Amino acid sequence: MGQQRRRIKHTTSFQERLLQQAAELQKSADQLPPGVERELLMKRVRQAEMALKIDDWLAVPGSAPPAALGAMKREPNVS
Repeated sequence: MGQQRRRIKHTTSFQERLLQQAAELQKSADQLPPGVERELLMKRVRQAEMALKIDDWLAVPGSAPPAALGAMKREPNVS
């Protein structure tokens, strides 16, 4: 039989983990000089914040999508 998936029992909620991740990424980005690496971290901060908005939206049945969701667009790749 195949491998079993590893199960993780989280001690914090999904929202708390996203908030913590966004705060840590923001702190790391603030310590960097302007440049590609900082922009990549800021992109991840924005992604975590958008995930929070989407999670809030999905938690309320029948609610309208967040306004920012309609304005989402692909960000250019930073190489």
